[in-house]
Amino acid sequence: MFLAVSRFKVADDMAAEVKAAFRPHLVDHTTGFQRMDVVSPLDEPDEIWLLTYWDTEASFQAWYRSHKFKESHTGIPKGTRLVPKSTELRFFEHICD
Repeated sequence: MFLAVSRFKVADDMAAEVKAAFRPHLVDHTTGFQRMDVVSPLDEPDEIWLLTYWDTEASFQAWYRSHKFKESHTGIPKGTRLVPKSTELRFFEHICD
């Protein structure tokens, strides 16, 4: 299993609205997608981590390059700004549960 982990910090006190935008999982029916967890550190509530689980890296890359990726972000509130240099995307091999 392959994990794509994205981390970012929301500016301007909009974290609650951004978190709510992830409720409808628009990626759910994508080929190779297994699940998504959205988490936020208790000590950094404006920081959001997305953990997406995929069959393979190729499945993730196909979605990431598709129109579905862009569509999945349409629910992000207008005017959302991220803290500069707070965005990170990392890839992981899932070893075990």
